[in-house]
This record gives sequence, C-alpha cells and structure tokens, in this order.
Amino acid sequence: MNPLDFYKCLADDTRLRSLLLIAREGELCVCELMEALNQSQPKISRHLAQLRQHELLSDRRQGQWVFYSLNPSLPKWAKQVLDTTLTANPAFMTENTNALARMQARPPRNGKCS
Repeated sequence: MNPLDFYKCLADDTRLRSLLLIAREGELCVCELMEALNQSQPKISRHLAQLRQHELLSDRRQGQWVFYSLNPSLPKWAKQVLDTTLTANPAFMTENTNALARMQARPPRNGKCS
C-alpha cells in the first residue's frame, strides 16, 4: 500500500466516512452506506470502486447483496490510522452511526437472503 494513495483516499469526506463506518461495523453494503451518509447510490458506488481499486476494501457477494469490508491485507499502520481516527473522534461519526442505527430492513448477513 502506497501511503500517498492511502491518504488521498482519506482526503475525500465520503470515502473517509465510508471507510470509518466499514471499519466500525466490520462490513456494510451500498444501501447501508447510502442511508448512513445520506448520499445517492451512484456516488457511494463510485467511491467504493475507488477504495477497492486502491486495495483498501474487499467485497463479498451474498445473494443479491455485496458487502464491503476492510481489505484483510491492509498494512497494520493503515488499520491503526483508521482505528485511531475512530476512537479519537467519536463525534465526527455520530450522525452517520445514528442514521445507520435507525435504518430499517438492513440486509441479513450469513443467512439466506429473501
């Protein structure tokens, strides 16, 4: 992982908040990020594609859903930056985590999709 690419990805609000939410939750799908960030599907998908292209995220398909998680091969220093940012700045993500918590009908995980 190139540090310059990593920090360029973090420089955009949507990408930073998406990464922090995914780091906090373990994995999220596009619809959950749309709800949490109050952004359109094309915008979220474009940013997720960029994060995947720079190998910050991995994805897995489960039925009709695609779930995004931090790339397991992300260097330790990069994971520490995200963890430190989350723990040192809880108010930064409050609105987003509250919106996600209010979301109804979140996609099921590790079970049968209906």
